[in-house]
Amino acid sequence: MMRNWNFHHLGIPTEKIKEGESYHPKYKFYSTPFGANSYRVQWLRFPKECELPEIFKQVPHLAFRVKSIDTEIKDKKVILGPWEPMEGFRVAIIENEGIPVEFIETEIDDETLARLDAESDYA
Repeated sequence: MMRNWNFHHLGIPTEKIKEGESYHPKYKFYSTPFGANSYRVQWLRFPKECELPEIFKQVPHLAFRVKSIDTEIKDKKVILGPWEPMEGFRVAIIENEGIPVEFIETEIDDETLARLDAESDYA
């Protein structure tokens, strides 16, 4: 079945500190903004105190912009969310065949989203 998804970014776990990364105190991890490079790579770094699912901390994930997170996660193995890290931006992550897949529901355009992502402290 063909889905109405649009590629958003590729999230890659790393142990290296990356320029421009932000700390997310709620989930205790660091990430770079998805728009920080032309390839839409978001680097993710997880200190020992981070309690997110191991699969998310160890396996790269694909992220897609979708019309409805609720539709996409129905009857799926949800490993994180849904939550709203910033107003008007909902996120959920499922496990699909051993990899995390992130769904993003927002009407915020990518240019504005990249700016907000870079400025956000994700309280």
